[in-house]
Order: sequence, then C-alpha cells, then structure tokens
Amino acid sequence: MPRAFRGLSAALLLVLSLLLPAAGEARASGIMIMEAFARASATPTARSGAAYVSLMNHGDADRLTGASSPVAAHAEIHRTDMVDGVMKMQPAGALEIPAHGMLEMKPGGYHIMLMGLAGPLREGDRIELTLTFEKAGNVKIDVPVGAVAAGSHDHGAASSGESGG
Repeated sequence: MPRAFRGLSAALLLVLSLLLPAAGEARASGIMIMEAFARASATPTARSGAAYVSLMNHGDADRLTGASSPVAAHAEIHRTDMVDGVMKMQPAGALEIPAHGMLEMKPGGYHIMLMGLAGPLREGDRIELTLTFEKAGNVKIDVPVGAVAAGSHDHGAASSGESGG
C-alpha cells in the first residue's frame, strides 16, 4: 500500500472518529450512547421534563445507575407503567445493560426524569446530560430538545405544574 494512501486513510479515520460523537453518539467503555433527545416543555412554567437515550453495549454487562444535568435540580431514572388503565411514572433505580445487548429509553417506557428545571426546555435547544454507569463511570452527552410530544403524561404533579415522561 503506498505511503500517501496510508497517510490519507489514517487522516480520514481520525476525522471520522471526531465527527461521530457530534452526530448524536458517544462512547463509554464498551457502551455506545445513541438517539438521545429530550422533550420540549409543554408550558413555560413546567418544572420537570424527560430525556431519552438508547444504550448499546459492545462489552461486558454494565448498569446505568444515575443521571444529572445543569438544567435540573436533580434527575432520576424512571419508568412508565400501566396501572389500572392509568399511565404512572415512578423511579426505576439502576438499569442493567446486558453484555452485547441494548437498553432503549423511549416515551411510554424508561426515561431520565429531569426535575426542578431551571427554565423551560425549548425545542431546538441542546442540554447537557451526564449519565453515570457502574463500570464506565460518568459520561457527558449533548442532548437536542425536540418538540412537545402529543399525549404527554402528567407525572402525578398537576398542582405544581410538573409534566414530563
């Protein structure tokens, strides 16, 4: 293989490795974080919101143990369950990411609940989210804020103006 071609290939691989995380992906050890997004706040006074990620594990089993964000007083891993015909959200605790498996967070299922928002999440903005893994440690990601989803759930705090999930 000619030396110029090897140099060009190495440069191309370096550029691609720098661009991939900017395209909505990040890596932590063997965990690839993909398809991250948050929902825009339904009202300017909303005090909570939700973020979602997909986690693909290319290595040994790990656990997502927590999350944090500078836009919220605190963040928790939550799940949505159907109880007596009503959607209810509650803390889920740590989530297992099986070896060579995947964990998908999506509306109506697992999510990162952002509570005590400093201000509304606005469509088109980006927020910082730090995911904490048992083995991979803390990983900061940049999360785009998408539109308010139809059928947003209340999270049981209508009197305080909270919504999310």
